[in-house]
Amino acid sequence: MFFLKLRMWLLVAVLFAIIYAVMVMLGTSLGITNFYFYLGLSLFMMFIQYMIGPRLIEWMMRIRYVTKKDYPKLYQMVEDLAKKAEVPLPKIGIAQIHIPNAFAFGRTIKDGRVCVTEGILRLLNEEELRAVLGHEISHLKNRDVLTITLLSVIPMILYRIAWQFLFYGRRRDERQTNTALIGLVAFLLYFITNLLVLYASRIREYFADRGAVLLGNTPSSLASALYKLVYGSARLSKEALKEAEGLRAFFVNDPSSALSEIRELSQLDLDKSGTIDQKELELLRSQRISLSFGDRLLEALSTHPNMLKRIKLLSTYRV
Repeated sequence: MFFLKLRMWLLVAVLFAIIYAVMVMLGTSLGITNFYFYLGLSLFMMFIQYMIGPRLIEWMMRIRYVTKKDYPKLYQMVEDLAKKAEVPLPKIGIAQIHIPNAFAFGRTIKDGRVCVTEGILRLLNEEELRAVLGHEISHLKNRDVLTITLLSVIPMILYRIAWQFLFYGRRRDERQTNTALIGLVAFLLYFITNLLVLYASRIREYFADRGAVLLGNTPSSLASALYKLVYGSARLSKEALKEAEGLRAFFVNDPSSALSEIRELSQLDLDKSGTIDQKELELLRSQRISLSFGDRLLEALSTHPNMLKRIKLLSTYRV
């Protein structure tokens, strides 16, 4: 975990170094007035997104908040995990969609919400569901929503700078070359920083997996849950998967990758029981995995780690 933390801090440093370099470049080449306008505009858009984001998620996912009377076992699990994590009890919701999954969101820890879909309640047993809920509670404890939101501002700013200066770079004046060059550099940095934000998102998933184990869940329970979620998503139609097309980053796993992931994960289920038990997880720990170039490319463009790598890391954890 030390190396994951180190990577995260280095990543944050690189992202802010890039945006600082862009500020210096603009300040010395064109003056800072226009830059501050677009910086302010981007920050304002982020603020609006931050404020109305929870409402949009509730609407898109068709969330219905429940009480202890409605779902006593689910409520008790979340209550126990929140107490162990030393965070306020989040609101508990049911997303009325078929995709088996869970997610957490909210502006602050006090405003946290943990939701499960109707699909996941039919798929996982209590231990597996508890492990998934521990993963989501860890996201809230680690303030992952706020972290990724703040980091995402950097590519947003660079995109707006690139668009602005590439557009004005078409003007035939003495600054045409300079403005076009700044636009191209900003666009290149936008692409790079976007990849870095995706990488940050993948690191946060690893942290949340570790957090679920630290909250008392066995690694095999979470590994088995992840396997079942992939399997459950792979069985759904493309139309069903479109129910949450724009919100995949919030989920425990990316449902759109299920078809490619299930082929790898099914090999871990040696007894074909539909789960990954402790013995199968221990066997994976001693094996070396290698990803193809295609798998590495898909992972680089994803908000979630490669599932085989993720379960491999889980196999090294102890309760």
